[in-house]
Amino acid sequence: MKKMLPGKVPLNRALSKLGVLSRSQATDAILSGRVRVNGRLIRNPATRVVPEQAHIELDEERARKARWRTILFHKPRGVVTTRTDPRGRPTIYDVLGAAGRGLIAVGRLDLATTGLLLLTSDTQLANWLTDPANDVPRLYVVTVRGRITGDDIACLTGHITLRKASARESHLLVELREGRNRQVRRMFAGIGHEVTSLKRVKFGGLDLGPLQPGAHREILHTEIAKAFPGAPLREV
Repeated sequence: MKKMLPGKVPLNRALSKLGVLSRSQATDAILSGRVRVNGRLIRNPATRVVPEQAHIELDEERARKARWRTILFHKPRGVVTTRTDPRGRPTIYDVLGAAGRGLIAVGRLDLATTGLLLLTSDTQLANWLTDPANDVPRLYVVTVRGRITGDDIACLTGHITLRKASARESHLLVELREGRNRQVRRMFAGIGHEVTSLKRVKFGGLDLGPLQPGAHREILHTEIAKAFPGAPLREV
């Protein structure tokens, strides 16, 4: 097998590394004839280049490295955490518009779950935050049908605080240290209680605060360092 030169990566990945487009968006742009490398039109996303050295143009403009960005987004109910949806449902990127360009979601919140969702252009940071080995806490406000008892809580994983319980419904705070798919809903379903409302209000040292559904704010480099001790940080 021919050995690749150090530093060379596929063109679609190069555009992603520069923070210009996501990998899938870059692939589409290349196939559509929108990308030139050193003046030559390239239609193969796998063409290997050195991002820091090649003169890459997107839509006839030089593709330069974007600054690293992270935003805190209040995900509304009824919005999916994907770039596109085959069923035509609105996505977080539809809500964010231009503010979400070049960003990837750090984990997911399901269709009916609301609250704090981080998006970043730094894949290294995203991978660190979602790695269970790094023990990053997530705090959820949960409402379930029926009365939750002490015996019920003893059957659950994570740190559970019962705030209010009645025959009709119970209100809890749930802190987890990993973000498995639909974990909170599956936990309560396992003890016979349906989750009717689920909202993430904290992720690591970041709080949702007064941010309204559909709104977002930029997260400063210093905030990330304080909120996630030990997280890898790129130079701004």
